[in-house]
Amino acid sequence: MNNKKGILFIALSTVLFSSMEVALKFVSGQFNPVQLTCTRFFIGGIFLLPFAFRSLKSHGEKITADAAAYFALLGLFNVVLSMMFYQLSVMNANASAVAVLFSSNPVFVLFFAFLLIHERVKRHEVIALLLDVAGIAVIVTGARSAGTPAGFLFAGLSVVFFALYSVSGKKGCRRYGGAAVTCGSFLFGSLELFLFIALSHAAPVSGMLRNAGLSVFADIPLFAGYTPAVVPVFLYICIAVTGGGFVSYFMALEYTSPSLASLVFFIKPVLAPVFALLFLHETIAPAMLCGIAIIAAGSLVSFIPTMMEQRRKIDG
Repeated sequence: MNNKKGILFIALSTVLFSSMEVALKFVSGQFNPVQLTCTRFFIGGIFLLPFAFRSLKSHGEKITADAAAYFALLGLFNVVLSMMFYQLSVMNANASAVAVLFSSNPVFVLFFAFLLIHERVKRHEVIALLLDVAGIAVIVTGARSAGTPAGFLFAGLSVVFFALYSVSGKKGCRRYGGAAVTCGSFLFGSLELFLFIALSHAAPVSGMLRNAGLSVFADIPLFAGYTPAVVPVFLYICIAVTGGGFVSYFMALEYTSPSLASLVFFIKPVLAPVFALLFLHETIAPAMLCGIAIIAAGSLVSFIPTMMEQRRKIDG
């Protein structure tokens, strides 16, 4: 039963995450990236509060000082670092390119899972990851028009910190539940960003950032950019993608494993460019198609043996 629930959450988070870049691209020119990241994770966290309290109750846990510190660390990895770089990458590259690049995070998930929680890496997972890396390399080297070097760099940094967040959150999911971990990291991470926004208005800090060529981080607005046209997309980003997508992903982690839940990011590079083509009319270059095909092959190499193993456990 738990395995079936895990697969359901993987499927749901795949669809929601695959639409993320498209939705963010719609509003990327309307908001400051720090403002958008802070606001969407705060609203997403508020939306998840009832689920988080229910999760804590079912696991017999309460919010202690240690739990708050743990959620704050996860919020730093995800909201402040990973999603900040992610939003910057969306501003500097095509939505489809960012989606495919971000999908390379299973490489780092398995690395951190092996390093931090000593999860065994299997041979077919290594083969799948090598195919994944090859597909990413083809896309980056063959589709440079899809983004700037800065866009690709920001996407890479986002991937590393999200993988660290995913693996660090595994232990917390078992103890507090996926909804509580997701909600806690969202709220603490958005609070950390809010403090940064407030600091960006201090004259010495603002001047230093502008002189360093980082004006995007100076005098960050909090309420600018809202119009009737962008509100529906903005709410979809906050509630469906940010709230529903992340809690589905962590519920998948809770019911399966980091390696199996990472299948989300093997399927996403195939689905996300289709969404970008349909809604943003982004062209899919031959290099992108070739890279997607290689990554899709990696998905099959990872998915089929994993599901056969799960089936043997059920039948046995």
